[in-house]
Amino acid sequence: MFRLISFTLLMIAWIIFSGVLDAYHIGLGVISCALVAWLSTDLVFRQKELRLKDRLAEGGRFLVYSLWLFWEIVLANWHVLKLALFRDESEIAPKIIRFKTSLKTEFARYVFANSITLTPGTVTVDIDGDEFVVHAIDETVAQSLPGEMEQRVAAVFREEEEA
Repeated sequence: MFRLISFTLLMIAWIIFSGVLDAYHIGLGVISCALVAWLSTDLVFRQKELRLKDRLAEGGRFLVYSLWLFWEIVLANWHVLKLALFRDESEIAPKIIRFKTSLKTEFARYVFANSITLTPGTVTVDIDGDEFVVHAIDETVAQSLPGEMEQRVAAVFREEEEA
């Protein structure tokens, strides 16, 4: 059941994002989506006891988070552009930072790590248990981690209630 839901959602995304509806591309979509659904269903549907209502609520929270993340990516792009065009050499001071996360599940950590990497000026270098290693382009970016992004990921997966 969960693999079918995963496959359906992935196929809908494939069709929307590819925009091509010929037999070749749809065939590739079916093969790709089936493989990804088969491999990742246990990761996405880690708590099989959740009811459909709870799943939809989590999906809604994730959508709101995605919109917030998109805005943060825009702001981070602007910050990196300012550093690149109007920088004082002392402002760009790349550094590696380490911090412990309060996120409990692997999937929440996965979403958090990818959110960090999607945001310009930061790259998740390593995750070892609950410790994250992140490269930051400057002090401003380094000080913002883990911060609000971690709190929002925790809220999506209702991990803030367990803390």
